[in-house]
Amino acid sequence: MQDDTTRVSGAYERKFIYLLCALAAVRVFIYSAAFPLINNVDEFAHLDLSVKYSHGDFPRRMDPICREAMEYLVIYGSQEFLWPPQVFPGGKFLPPPWTQPLEKTAPLLLAREQKWEGPNWESSQPPLYYLLTGLWWRVGGWLGFEGGRLVYWLRFLNILFVVAVVWMGYRAARLIFPDNSFMQSGVPALVAFLPQTAYYSIDNDILSPVCFGVVFICVIKLWQTEEPSLRLGTTTGLSMAAVFLTKISNVPMLAVAFIPVFWKIYQMKKGHQLRAGLPAWVALFCCAFLPVAAWMAWCKIHFGDFTGSAAKVRVLGWTVKPFSDWWSHPIFSPGGMWTYLSGQLGTFWQGEFMWHGRALASPAAGAFYTILSLVMIVAALAGARPNADVGQMQRRALWLSFAGVAASLGFFAFLSITYDFHNCQNPSREHPFFQAGRMFLGALIPFSLLLIFGIDRTLNRFGTAVKFTVLAGLILFMFVSEITTDWPVFSSQYNWFHMKS
Repeated sequence: MQDDTTRVSGAYERKFIYLLCALAAVRVFIYSAAFPLINNVDEFAHLDLSVKYSHGDFPRRMDPICREAMEYLVIYGSQEFLWPPQVFPGGKFLPPPWTQPLEKTAPLLLAREQKWEGPNWESSQPPLYYLLTGLWWRVGGWLGFEGGRLVYWLRFLNILFVVAVVWMGYRAARLIFPDNSFMQSGVPALVAFLPQTAYYSIDNDILSPVCFGVVFICVIKLWQTEEPSLRLGTTTGLSMAAVFLTKISNVPMLAVAFIPVFWKIYQMKKGHQLRAGLPAWVALFCCAFLPVAAWMAWCKIHFGDFTGSAAKVRVLGWTVKPFSDWWSHPIFSPGGMWTYLSGQLGTFWQGEFMWHGRALASPAAGAFYTILSLVMIVAALAGARPNADVGQMQRRALWLSFAGVAASLGFFAFLSITYDFHNCQNPSREHPFFQAGRMFLGALIPFSLLLIFGIDRTLNRFGTAVKFTVLAGLILFMFVSEITTDWPVFSSQYNWFHMKS
């Protein structure tokens, strides 16, 4: 009878996860289609690289925007992100160029083209995302998409990424908390409804949680197994390489993920079991380091350093500050630390889009998300203390999750302190803080585990029904606040809904 009950419960649970995946897919499609093209978060740069990779043109220097990508930028790009309508004649945005005769729009297109002149500072970014989007771009062309709809086709690839992250959030929660239905439902639900605008943009950030999600699950399995298999070692190594080859800023999380690997090797050596698992460990390190070494060699040859970051920093105009100037940074004050954390965590939840020259985010919601994140992380760590009522594997997974999130926050705090940003707009000398939550979006599954476990521990005395009620309230808040904040974009004449077939 218990087995039948378990099977029925599992069937309902899977249906719920399938529903979350479907809702996440629909939501990402609707918002991706509603936002006009070429937002303020470097979408132009990622589109350019996707087009270049689709033709097998791998950047070897900080090249300018290619001709094909330039046509999409000037014809289909919207001014609504950075400018209010008052700066245009009649206080209204100009009609989309594709709706006007070419002779009428030619001077405007030429002026826009001049705006996009200059090097693409993302050219030295790792290649994995662009290899995928380049292939997806070719598929869209084969299917007959063209013009602005082909660019939107590139955006819609995010639907597959988001569905994958929702599913992996469920798998991770089920692996770590096999008897906790709240964790198994809450983690994928948070991922599915997170109002992060990176979901709706062409950018390499959205691939990071997919790749690191695989790493996170593999590392937990390595901890749980007595003798790692060759398959698990290979999968772990390849996924680690994929994390690096997606985005350089994933390195702090990747470094944290290696800690349990080395600990497992140490334990096996101590127990005289290392020889039995040697094929798995050799496969792991070969699969992890050989692709990374190949890319670093490419960067050294073509961009002058092993990560390509120095070339990007030169284009942006940043310089490293003298060590003595680091300690005057405002982050070392309580107000400055709050500014940093609220900026990072607020944009981690809400994203960084602008609309009519202003941040497309609710300050009140941002403060709420920041406080919620900090309080629930503290609650999660308190619930993971040695004498708490959690298993050893759960405790390890929670502390590993915290280490990944903390490493990412620490990494961007370090960059905020060490660089003089000169004339850069964001970050800037006046506001020298990285406030780009999308850049550590790879930590989405670990972060979600911490937050949902914090809620679970905080409400543990009230029972499961109260926990699910609070979770439903949080999802409803995210859902309503996102609609309220983003509603103006749906009327844009530049979005997918207003394009002719």
